[in-house]
Amino acid sequence: MRDIHEVLDSRAVFSLFQPLVEISTGRVLGYEALSRGPAGSPWERPDLLFAAAREVGRDSELDWICRARAYEGALAADLDPGLTLFVNMEPSAARTPCPPDLLPMIERARHRLRVVTEMTERAIAGDPSGLLAAAAACRTAEWGVALDDVGADPMSLALMPFVQPDVVKLDMAMLHAPGDPHTATVVAAVAAYAEASGAVVLAEGIETEQHLAIARTMGATVGQGWHFGRPAVLPPTSGGGATLPFIPPPRPDDRTPFTIVAAHRPVGTATKAQLMPMSRHLEALANDGGEPPVLLACFQEARHFTPATARRFRRLAANSPLVAALGTGLTDEPIPGVRGACLSEDDALRGEWNVIVVGPHRAAALVARDLGDTGPDSERRFDFALTHDRALVIEAARSLLTRLSPARLPELQLS
Repeated sequence: MRDIHEVLDSRAVFSLFQPLVEISTGRVLGYEALSRGPAGSPWERPDLLFAAAREVGRDSELDWICRARAYEGALAADLDPGLTLFVNMEPSAARTPCPPDLLPMIERARHRLRVVTEMTERAIAGDPSGLLAAAAACRTAEWGVALDDVGADPMSLALMPFVQPDVVKLDMAMLHAPGDPHTATVVAAVAAYAEASGAVVLAEGIETEQHLAIARTMGATVGQGWHFGRPAVLPPTSGGGATLPFIPPPRPDDRTPFTIVAAHRPVGTATKAQLMPMSRHLEALANDGGEPPVLLACFQEARHFTPATARRFRRLAANSPLVAALGTGLTDEPIPGVRGACLSEDDALRGEWNVIVVGPHRAAALVARDLGDTGPDSERRFDFALTHDRALVIEAARSLLTRLSPARLPELQLS
């Protein structure tokens, strides 16, 4: 191969497969597809392959090629339909139409394979709306979702519940530093999520009996690594494995935070001046402690996102995985480090003032709806509700995350 273009044009990518094993029984639950470039070439390693494709603007196409080759290998080996195939995907690639020559293979996979699509946790903060849309597209195809390398970026832990993955894959570095305080923080957050959702915890990089013992203490029920098998050509399978369970997917919901919370919590009435201390308290939670949460806020109109508020949000954004401000007249980045969304004139959110905080172990939301007073700003009245119910707060937050850019890019698709 002369260059990366020739590699991509000839689809010269292949997959190796590594088993995923139920720790308690040793039964194979499935395989992860691991992409490789042409053997002996400068692009054999997947990181170098993707780096080269990214330099020439063809990384999304490469992502499709890798997935198609993974599906092709599983179908050729007649993978038992009860086993699960884990395949990596970048959410940004799903915004790019599938190359026509790969489409037949993608369609065969949708009807024949049981797939879990892996997405790295680092993609959440970079494109929350894209990641949520990619996860929704997978579930529309009745496939599962996994978050990969969880723990590599501690600030992304707060974003994990929004994706609601079926499988959480602990970063292999966790096994090599079980006594590290960061490891303890990650393990506790993952355990809390798994207990609440029923998700499976998978430990990567298990190479020894000691690693296996550590993985058990971290709550992992599924393991992956050289201890169970190295990446190889997928062997013919005859069944007899176990099926990895999927959790119920989140229901699509186009309601606003106020309507979501008010349906379950008492609603009161107060002026803006009376609600301001409560709003500031929730903002302060985003800057309290070593587990920075997500902060999402609706300001109705850009004029309410005052210079003083902008300064507070800039400070909060320096230590939080995601800080966002939504309102009519706001841009996609109203100030550096803060994500934004401009609400249309007829958007129901224009009538709401919301402050939502979600961390790995705590959550709170103040949701308020403007009653339309025309007097002094501080005396404007709002119907409001407050909740610390984690599931309800996350539901309200999800309704805002889907509005953040680049949500206006073409619709995500799997085929």
